[in-house]
Amino acid sequence: MSESDVYCNVCPHRCRLTEGQTGLCHARHNRNGHIEPVSFGTLTAIALDPIEKKPLARFMPGSRILSVGGFGCNMYCRFCQNHDISQTGINGAFRTEIMSPSELCRLAVELSETDRNAGIAYTYNEPLISYEYVRETAKLVKAAGLVNVLVTNGNINMEILDSVLPYIDAMNIDLKVFSDERYRLLGGDFDTVKAFIKTASHVSHVELTTLIVPGLSDSEKDMEKEASWISKIDPEIPLHITRYFPQYKMTEKPTDIELMHRLKTAASACLHHVFLGNV
Repeated sequence: MSESDVYCNVCPHRCRLTEGQTGLCHARHNRNGHIEPVSFGTLTAIALDPIEKKPLARFMPGSRILSVGGFGCNMYCRFCQNHDISQTGINGAFRTEIMSPSELCRLAVELSETDRNAGIAYTYNEPLISYEYVRETAKLVKAAGLVNVLVTNGNINMEILDSVLPYIDAMNIDLKVFSDERYRLLGGDFDTVKAFIKTASHVSHVELTTLIVPGLSDSEKDMEKEASWISKIDPEIPLHITRYFPQYKMTEKPTDIELMHRLKTAASACLHHVFLGNV
């Protein structure tokens, strides 16, 4: 390790970066001995969506929210539906728009007056790899009387969560699979994600999503364990069980619909609010 190497503290990968080097997430680099987000203020996607698309079923239903995304991710799921922005860096084949936190907040306020926008959702890629941008924008949005929604994989260290959590009103957190070994295959850390969910659920409205991927997260026994674990935090936490379709590097057939219904039944034994998606 040279004197110029610095460790990134955002997620469990703790990338050790030399001067000018970018981390596994494609979005943070070592600049003059400090880890900074390459992606600060660089948006690759912006849309006014129904809040149910986040998905959030029990937070401000019927409202719309300004959804924005950047690029990069600290996981490498083979089935990622947004791989064109999540699995590449600043030179990826996507259009970008630069918006400062104040500019983005101003747009959200304007849309709240003309299009019933409730606030901003940080989504599409993993937003917390540029947590500084999320935090600065969220402060302004909250001060303006709007809400902040975070859609995240939860594979983020606690000190980063603590820095943004006071400004976040609702989250949808991916609980990709209920297994330490299979989380590692996706580039995630199971214990980190569980700790993230527990902490966030005590402060923010939290809903969870599990994509049912054949051979990865389609076990009924695992779903029973997952639902039991969630219920011990709070059985009122909504769980979205979503059907997989072939994406990115995975070509397996879509998840069997009958299995989706069996998994919902299994989860509903412990949880009060279980929703099927993409069926």
